[in-house]
Amino acid sequence: MSFCIAVDGPAGAGKSTIARGVAKDMGIVYVDTGAMYRAMAFHLIQKGTDLEDQAAISRDCQDAEISISHIDGEQVVLLNGENVTPHLRNEEVSRKASLCSTNPDVRKRLVALQQKIAQHTDLIMDGRDIGTCVLPDARLKIYLTASVQTRAMRRFTELSQKGEDCDLKTIEKDIADRDYRDMHREISPLRKAPDAVELATSDMTIEQVTQTVLSLVLEKRMEALTEEIDTAASPKCASASGSREADSAECGIDSDESAGDAERRQHRWK
Repeated sequence: MSFCIAVDGPAGAGKSTIARGVAKDMGIVYVDTGAMYRAMAFHLIQKGTDLEDQAAISRDCQDAEISISHIDGEQVVLLNGENVTPHLRNEEVSRKASLCSTNPDVRKRLVALQQKIAQHTDLIMDGRDIGTCVLPDARLKIYLTASVQTRAMRRFTELSQKGEDCDLKTIEKDIADRDYRDMHREISPLRKAPDAVELATSDMTIEQVTQTVLSLVLEKRMEALTEEIDTAASPKCASASGSREADSAECGIDSDESAGDAERRQHRWK
């Protein structure tokens, strides 16, 4: 069974920054669902789709093939085979991604891909409804948040460093508007999962948030390991009847992994 971490929160809360850092430290896959929705928005912008016309969005999203790949060690988003990552962080694409993400056909297509990736891959995935809808059984759920002013300043700094012309007050309004749309949309609204750990990051550095998440991951890893060991030691699995592989299959563990293997894996997480 894969070990999945769900990270949710409003726009500009630092989800992708933290998820990317945690993935690197853990050596697992990072799935940026926001980038996938921005890729869809970029596709629709290129086609000249009217984003106020839901039928047009449903029609035009069908020929968008969006996937995640790695080039030179960096994760990139491919749209119909083309790396569109450099185009996904400008304000127009971000605003329109929020609009098209409310379309049921867009969401259905992208969620299916995200769930397929998570079936057999240890990963951390961030978005607006990962812990509530996409990965409701994720082992760890994090809800990142920060004030509108803090998030706007982070975005303003990011865009300014890229040389883009931007206005702080406009960004603040855009973020507040997006919060309202995301929290009040009919399909999969932004909300904290009941079992998610909330982290308010307005007064925290990236390093502090990353280390806090890694500590929570360690706790959940230990819980998962304990469950594996308890299952392996259960009377059903300890039975001498049947092959070792059959016993392992019944317990849902890898037939090549012994309790000693599990203990060594536990040590690597310390």
